[in-house]
Amino acid sequence: MIGLFLITHSTYGESLIQCACHVLNKRPPQIAQLGLTPQDDPLDALPLARQLVGCIDSGDGVLILTDVYGASPSNLAMKLLEPGRIEGLAGVNLPMLLRALTYRDKDMASLVAKAAAGGRDGVLNMLSH
Repeated sequence: MIGLFLITHSTYGESLIQCACHVLNKRPPQIAQLGLTPQDDPLDALPLARQLVGCIDSGDGVLILTDVYGASPSNLAMKLLEPGRIEGLAGVNLPMLLRALTYRDKDMASLVAKAAAGGRDGVLNMLSH
């Protein structure tokens, strides 16, 4: 099973995990989060981020989900990426997280594609439906 690691601003990642727990009625295994505050230096958080990746990687790799591309959380995530083993997606939302939780028994490439599609397809104009 591929581990999931949310690196976000403040408590956004933990809030998403709590929402997923509510939807699934349980806390999923192999999931962790790291929230950065404005006072945090992302480089200071790098050792902790590496440790958390190690805690949730059972050998199948880790998908890192971050909120805003180019911001401190995604810049930290970029330092952890190893193609094929540790992949990353920016723009995390609840539909993306739920899709990632659903497909993490697949291979990494499939998981990345499914999670990205879930996040994108979860944004829609409700008036047009």
